[in-house]
Amino acid sequence: VDKDALDSQVKDRKIQEAAERERNEQLANEMKQNDKIMCMLEERQKNDIRNISKAITEFHKNFQQPETRREFDLNDPQALKKDRPARLSDSDPRCTISGLQKFMGEDLNYDQRMKFQKEQLREWSLQQQRDRRNALADQKFEDDLYDKSRIELDQKTMEQKRKEEETRRTACTATKDFNRAQAAELAERKKLEKYQKMKDDMDEIASLLQGDLLSENPEQAISSFGRHRVVTDRWKGMTQDQLMAIRYCQQQQVLEKRRLKEEERRRDAEWDRQRVQAARAQLVLERHQHRQNRERRQALDNINAELSQEQKAKNISLKEEAYSNLPTEQYYAQFNTTSR
Repeated sequence: VDKDALDSQVKDRKIQEAAERERNEQLANEMKQNDKIMCMLEERQKNDIRNISKAITEFHKNFQQPETRREFDLNDPQALKKDRPARLSDSDPRCTISGLQKFMGEDLNYDQRMKFQKEQLREWSLQQQRDRRNALADQKFEDDLYDKSRIELDQKTMEQKRKEEETRRTACTATKDFNRAQAAELAERKKLEKYQKMKDDMDEIASLLQGDLLSENPEQAISSFGRHRVVTDRWKGMTQDQLMAIRYCQQQQVLEKRRLKEEERRRDAEWDRQRVQAARAQLVLERHQHRQNRERRQALDNINAELSQEQKAKNISLKEEAYSNLPTEQYYAQFNTTSR
């Protein structure tokens, strides 16, 4: 394993993770900023709607009061107090359509009234048109600002993705080149190692062919620490006398093990016999205890039956003899007859 290459890859991976973490934090900050802008725009839209509603309410209050309606005289609570004789002139405010005293177009100030009404309607229409244009302009400005912010956000997102793709592509290319160089270096190293191993194997084979190991020289197994010790990688085996001594020792060990096993078997048999005897004695003792407990229960049941019969007889005698007479009024009259 190439530890330096792995450490380099780990370091590159950590750098990439740090860059990605920083990029995610930047995107989060931008999203927070965009959310703030959206909240400000929504608040502004709510304020505009509130102002428009307030303006409409003020307009109704100032220019569309109940007193300005033509049918107000039908619902006027002060009509009876304001009641006067019949029509006095054309400008009399009581000359309404329901009175049939002056019809539409028969008043003296018809031209001035129509001109004033037209001017008033024109002013109202122009005011409404201006309000509508202002509202449409504000709505268009808000929509344009929202579209612009969304487009900028999309462009930033696309630019960030493009940079991320370029960074990832660059990192992949660098990793691929590095891995290719590492693979080539590894192949060359393995080739050199294979050649060196083959050379070492040939040298070892030649050394073994010319050494004392394959020539089976018995002197080569003697250790330098004494003739009673041998070198294991050069030792060719024991002599027949040594083998016979080992076999004799093994036979003695087998006999000793058989003897120990026989003693252990006799000891286990003795323990089993003693356990069986103890179990039998315990069983006899338990049976004797069960028999005694059964006899005690029978004696207790007999005593309880006798006590029950005596109790029943006593209750019958009390009910039939002692409690058979009912108390009369004379019995109750003898109480509380003295001052004490």
